[in-house]
Amino acid sequence: MRKLLIATAAVLSLAVPATAALNTGQVAPDFTAPGAMAGKPFTVNLKAALKKGPVVLYFFPAAFTEGCNAEAHAFAEALPDFQKAGASVIGMTAGNIDKLEAFSAEKCAGKFAVAAASPEIVKGYDVQLTKPDGTATKITSRTSYVIAPNGKIIFAHSDMSPAGHIRLSLEAVQKYKAAHKH
Repeated sequence: MRKLLIATAAVLSLAVPATAALNTGQVAPDFTAPGAMAGKPFTVNLKAALKKGPVVLYFFPAAFTEGCNAEAHAFAEALPDFQKAGASVIGMTAGNIDKLEAFSAEKCAGKFAVAAASPEIVKGYDVQLTKPDGTATKITSRTSYVIAPNGKIIFAHSDMSPAGHIRLSLEAVQKYKAAHKH
């Protein structure tokens, strides 16, 4: 297990994310994906989530890796702020999807859903992590999108460091809420 984590960390440190390919104003591809919430199987549907308000859809490389653990914990800690702004959070990964139930309970503190990104979803959101030579990996880049209820992307951020994802996504959601007060 330790060798796998070291190998994953090595791949991640050499990998370079493409910039978020979907730009603001583009329509986010709808999807239904298997996932987990609070340790239980859960089906995630973007269209259904958008009926409740904006959605923060964040892609992460793999469950139970250092950066992904920190990012999931930070999103869980900030979830009340996202909810106050009317948004929900969904995490997605193409990496070690067999670990999503445990990850949703432990690292997401049971507070939001995480889902398995199919090859179609990875392609649709252009979140495949590539090595410096351009070779594709089997994991997703660290990319966050904020999607308005009309399905349009209002914020996109790609950075392998998890540090800014939560703050920048929350700012985008709060700005959206302020602009759409009735």
